[in-house]
Amino acid sequence: MINKGPIWKRVRSYAGPVPRARHGHRVVAIRELVVVFGGGNEGIATNLHVYNSVTKQWFLPAVRGDIPPGCAAHGFVCEGTRILVFGGMVEFGQYTNSLYELQASRWLWKKLKPRPPRNASPPCPRIGHSFTLHANKCYLFGGMANDSEDPNGNVPRYLDDFYELELQVQSGVKGWNIPETKGGGPSARESHSSVVYCVKGGSAPKLYIFGGMVAGLNSRGLGDFSPISEFKTCQPGFPGAPSAVKITKDKDSVHITWEPPTSPSGKADSSPPAAEPDTTCR
Repeated sequence: MINKGPIWKRVRSYAGPVPRARHGHRVVAIRELVVVFGGGNEGIATNLHVYNSVTKQWFLPAVRGDIPPGCAAHGFVCEGTRILVFGGMVEFGQYTNSLYELQASRWLWKKLKPRPPRNASPPCPRIGHSFTLHANKCYLFGGMANDSEDPNGNVPRYLDDFYELELQVQSGVKGWNIPETKGGGPSARESHSSVVYCVKGGSAPKLYIFGGMVAGLNSRGLGDFSPISEFKTCQPGFPGAPSAVKITKDKDSVHITWEPPTSPSGKADSSPPAAEPDTTCR
């Protein structure tokens, strides 16, 4: 039998209130439901749209509770039937660091107030960050802040900070933490991608950071939104592969280490800094 591989197919048959065209939105899946929130195109989209992939129907759930404003370029993760939304742009030049939880089993929104990190400030308002779920924690990296004092202005500041958010079981969060990391971490950026990868059995998880935009000029004069070229491929084990965070746990602590990519020979690539020994976060 010939394996034809994955096949793209445009969905043309559907009904219900179709979301308008947009960018900067986020999507997650809960069983057969595809949940779309935020984004913008001539204004920030505010409604929560849901697509039932079995019945091929779009619908607007009757949400209640602490309904968040529409936002774009936000963090959006799903664990079971709960969704977490962090940050994003709520109006032009106006960013937020609010955290909301949606219990999709009841379509109930709740604004959460996690405790700040010990001896540090919580994450500042931002857009274009990565917000990645693994086990009972979300990992926040980078993004872009607006340092303008004028609400109609935009003075971008690219971020390279790294936070973890500990979740409570089923609902709620405990608080933010700033892990003590070692090694050559990624440079400040926004609109990058991140994903956690685990080997079979869920051991040795790694957080991969890939691409993004950084400040500065390139040969095409793109100014503040110059595409990054630091990472050439997203395939681990090849030159130019993205940096990774190795996360290991024991009974009382979490160990986090930035790791450089490796070459096909198995040796560390010389382009990023070499990783230093693990550090322990308590």
